[in-house]
Amino acid sequence: MANPEREEHYFSDAPTVASSPVKVTLALPDVRFELLSDRGVFSAAHVDPGTKLLLLEAPAPPSSGSLLDLGCGYGPVALTLASRSPGATVWAIDVNERARDLTSANAAAAGLAVRVVAPGDVPDHERFAVIWSNPPIRIGKTALHELLVTWLDRLEPSGHAYLVVQKHLGADSLAAWLVGRGHVVRRVRSRMGYRILEVAAR
Repeated sequence: MANPEREEHYFSDAPTVASSPVKVTLALPDVRFELLSDRGVFSAAHVDPGTKLLLLEAPAPPSSGSLLDLGCGYGPVALTLASRSPGATVWAIDVNERARDLTSANAAAAGLAVRVVAPGDVPDHERFAVIWSNPPIRIGKTALHELLVTWLDRLEPSGHAYLVVQKHLGADSLAAWLVGRGHVVRRVRSRMGYRILEVAAR
């Protein structure tokens, strides 16, 4: 018999799987967080290895400006950005309302300022110096491309996005598609089966 919990996608707007909160530790050389997680969100039981690689290997975020965690889950990226760049404005967006609630709670518990909103609630004029994301590859190529077009086009002219993608889930083909759109793409790191791609604004 199918397991509804496993079949429910973490990119659902409102997960129907029953809540069962757990604590997840994020330990990095410069920060450590005890994060509240739950079923129905991405990598609920532990910080995803790709996300941790991004946090370890991506260049330091700017000290000011607007920074975006695209697909925030329960907030490991957003909280790390806010901790490393306290003078910046950190936005965290996710379609999943449970994920947004968790990120808000985790930011408050850590004493960090993070603007956690649904994607449609980001003001139209807002532009980002940096986007960090472990993008939802499993939503399908068409939806993924639409998502990336929407947000990469909101980078500042000198801005960059840092995307972590598993090689076997199409990191290289995604990089080629981004180049075809007019972005300069550089592979920052390739480790543990993941690529970190630096994507410059067009």
